[in-house]
Amino acid sequence: MLKDNIQEVFEHIHEHPELSYEETETTEYIYNYLKEAGFEPVKFSNTTGLYCDVGSFEDGNLIVGIRADIDALYQEVNGIKQANHSCGHDAHTAMVIGTMLKIKDDPALEAKGVRFIFQPAEEVGTGALSVVDEGVIDDLDYFFGIHLRPIEEATNGFATPSIEHGAAGSLKFRIVGQDAHGARPHLNHNAIEVGADIVNMLSKIHINPVIPSSVKMTKFLAGGKSLNIIPGVAECGIDMRAQTNEQMDKLKERVFNILKYIEEFYDVKIEDKEFSGIVASESHPDAIEVLRRSIVDVLGEEKCLEPVVTSGGDDFHYYTVKLPNLKGAMIGIGCDLKPGLHHPYMSFEHSAMQNGTEILYRAIVNAQ
Repeated sequence: MLKDNIQEVFEHIHEHPELSYEETETTEYIYNYLKEAGFEPVKFSNTTGLYCDVGSFEDGNLIVGIRADIDALYQEVNGIKQANHSCGHDAHTAMVIGTMLKIKDDPALEAKGVRFIFQPAEEVGTGALSVVDEGVIDDLDYFFGIHLRPIEEATNGFATPSIEHGAAGSLKFRIVGQDAHGARPHLNHNAIEVGADIVNMLSKIHINPVIPSSVKMTKFLAGGKSLNIIPGVAECGIDMRAQTNEQMDKLKERVFNILKYIEEFYDVKIEDKEFSGIVASESHPDAIEVLRRSIVDVLGEEKCLEPVVTSGGDDFHYYTVKLPNLKGAMIGIGCDLKPGLHHPYMSFEHSAMQNGTEILYRAIVNAQ
């Protein structure tokens, strides 16, 4: 039974988690599973992960993409730091493979092609960009993702046709000055005091209050064992969030201006600046409508929720930002997930994977 296949895949992926860009065994497992099921998967050439085409890819045919993310988080579980599937990627992979098994040899694919993509490294926010570089997204007309939702957003048996994630960014940097003797504070600028000024200035950033955003210092390491040394060096980190990409651009500009001002005012260096982040969702209305119809087909009108707006992020949205003509959106599956995403002991109702599989199948059929 399909339900058993989905559970089998889930259990294997769940019990064998791998970190971002280290998903070699996961890639091999999916590849071999699909080969044994009669598919012709193709491993990516420059990264972990793979894709598999099903249906007809003749000129003029509609091409639909379906994405699963395959990496795990690194966190402490039962006192041990390890790879751990607490974000649902094991379930996403199981649902996508379930969809492949369901649609194989389906007459609905006589004039339609489907590319199933198993993407690495979502948790570090760059896996989607790696897949874009592989060139396998270029010819897609639609692209659908899927993600389990916490119980606060969607209970079991419900689903949303769109998850509107915000943009997220992380900035690492070092305050670089000189240490000084505790008795001679006039000979340097205390990196702790410099950092405190950065924290205070971040709190004074004011941009459009109608659009949610936040910025805060999340890492600050300075000083050492000798408490009679005024530290001149500190390692710092800043977390930035914004609901739109335009708002994130404004936030980044203000943050970098603050660091430039701090350099000049204190005569210190801000070095090793390293920014990484993911973009906010830019879901396509046509894709949302296809997913809405598909949820109604499977669960009924009363179980189809409005698009969920969340400050969380997902690198899936790089696909539609990088390829503006791509009609993309992400399904949110209610599954009574608790205590929450990324909690080391996250749990959810496994029967919801069947709902996700059926909705993905209908999305392929309904895409026009």
